[in-house]
Amino acid sequence: MLIHALVYFAFFYPLIMTIVWLVSGLWYFFHWERREQYVVNHPPLLPCSPGVTIIVPCHNESECVLHTISCLLNLDYPAFEIIAVDDASSDDTGPILDQLADNCPQLRVIHFDRNQGKAKGLSLAAMSSRYQYLLCVDADVSLDPNAVRWMIRHFIKYPRVGAVTGNPRVATRSTLLGKIQVGEFSSIIGMIKRGQRILGRVLTVSGAVVMFRKSALQRIEYWNSDMVTEDIDVSWRLQLDFWDIRFETNALCWVLIPETLRGLWLQRLRWAQGGAEVLLRYWRPAFSWKRLRMWPIYLESLVSIFWAYTVATILLLGITGALTDYSPFQGLPSPVPTGPGLLLSIFCLVQFSVSLFLDHRYEEHLGRYFYWMIWYPLVYWLIQISTTVVAFPKAAFRKKGKMAIWKSPDRGIHLLYGENKQ
Repeated sequence: MLIHALVYFAFFYPLIMTIVWLVSGLWYFFHWERREQYVVNHPPLLPCSPGVTIIVPCHNESECVLHTISCLLNLDYPAFEIIAVDDASSDDTGPILDQLADNCPQLRVIHFDRNQGKAKGLSLAAMSSRYQYLLCVDADVSLDPNAVRWMIRHFIKYPRVGAVTGNPRVATRSTLLGKIQVGEFSSIIGMIKRGQRILGRVLTVSGAVVMFRKSALQRIEYWNSDMVTEDIDVSWRLQLDFWDIRFETNALCWVLIPETLRGLWLQRLRWAQGGAEVLLRYWRPAFSWKRLRMWPIYLESLVSIFWAYTVATILLLGITGALTDYSPFQGLPSPVPTGPGLLLSIFCLVQFSVSLFLDHRYEEHLGRYFYWMIWYPLVYWLIQISTTVVAFPKAAFRKKGKMAIWKSPDRGIHLLYGENKQ
């Protein structure tokens, strides 16, 4: 019976993927990560130090851009410039950047007179850059002083590396949503990136901290301005052009994240829509035989969307059954932690434990957030399912060529920088 098959798929798909990410993540750790212990004052030795252009796209970032630029100026690297792009901010972002540039020869500022979106700002700054390696960071991050050294070594040693994505850590964590995201960035995002690196292709670089080879971006004509998530789009186009993307766990940066349900919903809706857009736009080149290594990541993304719709359908049928005293789920697994549900819960907790252990070298006392991760399936799976169901038709019917412009996100910023307002 179809409903039986759907219920078992809803249970066992996340279980199977949990095992896949666990095995591949541990493989990554023992194959690469374990050999390179992160030590704050001992970055890797480099045979040379090529120049790096740091690009900071900004839109209404007056509360945090000063802090971000200050962190960048304190990087432990001999040759770099900073290009900040003020994308028609309506607050004091532009004057703050101009004042900084007057006192800092390493900083250049580009002003847009109208909102053109992050992708446009990144592309213009990249074409204006002096150097061949581009580090793109969001205007709300605190970058580790040694991050450039950890990332640039991949480009020096491997000419086919087109991008290296860093390891973002959660800075705002004073609410339940913030605490859960601390564990999520380790057990879900970090573990999956490790696993994808082993499987050969990475779904997306981190828009908060990523370094590119300029010649690779030139080949794909920089960022597309009509994609909701420019970071997912550029990741796919680089890999479709046969460039390699690496994940550098030692390239740390601290990011601000949404700490309200509305802010989290809007962020995840954007992520889900961006993922759906690349699936719809690049399915034909992705399934060419020459790009065989893209197939696993494409199929996994496609099945994840199908899983979300499956769970949503089951929940709808369950609610209907409760209202009509008729249940189509007789003899099927219960959603409460018994049988398959208990097995899935156990594997989720194992994944949380392993990932927090892997990441404890980068951040002390991560274990204290294990308790909050118990709530992850309840809070985030429901959000993931809901945003996917809403986002896929938005991506399917979104007009190609429509510019994706900035919208100021909820970053919990008042919780981190609140003292600076007074």
